[in-house]
Amino acid sequence: DKMRLVPFGEYVPARSLLGWATSVGKAAGEDRMRGTEQVVMDVGHGLRIGPMVCFESAFPDMSRHLAEDGAEVLLAQSSTSSFQHSWAPEQHASLAALRAAETGRPMVHATLTGVSAVYGPSGERIGSRLGTDASEATVYEVPLATGVTPYVRFGDWPVHGALLVLAALCLTEGARALRVRRSAPEPPGQPARTAHESPARPGR
Repeated sequence: DKMRLVPFGEYVPARSLLGWATSVGKAAGEDRMRGTEQVVMDVGHGLRIGPMVCFESAFPDMSRHLAEDGAEVLLAQSSTSSFQHSWAPEQHASLAALRAAETGRPMVHATLTGVSAVYGPSGERIGSRLGTDASEATVYEVPLATGVTPYVRFGDWPVHGALLVLAALCLTEGARALRVRRSAPEPPGQPARTAHESPARPGR
């Protein structure tokens, strides 16, 4: 069952506050039921696949967990009929290339309506894609791969660590710039006043 639901399309976040959205648009009239856990499926001949549903291919942590659990092929099923005549189907299919390269596992992006495509374990496209104007099925030879990529091994913590280092650098440089500005000498031509001097007052 799908775990990552589309906001407003399949559920309304904070429905008690934002439920009015259903009266002015096509927001979900009721929240769909969420899945509780990811699964790896054994499809026979020793092949294990990691399924995702539509929007879930946008989340790298989901494909990472499937690869960790032994999936040899990632598979996303989708139907993007609501966006059929826009740029969305192309972009959605391209996400599969990212997931494949991150996990080192081939990924199949199969759609009822939309763009269907297959990507190898390095993110390279296998064969031709089926566009939104196609009404057919195609068989692909999908290359398998073994091994563990750095992303599957370490996850997101290197990225989070890099962001913390960047934030610390920005704070340090900001404090240094503020300190230099405060200690900067007065511009030439304006002698500093002594304690007993006061500005001249205009005569009456």
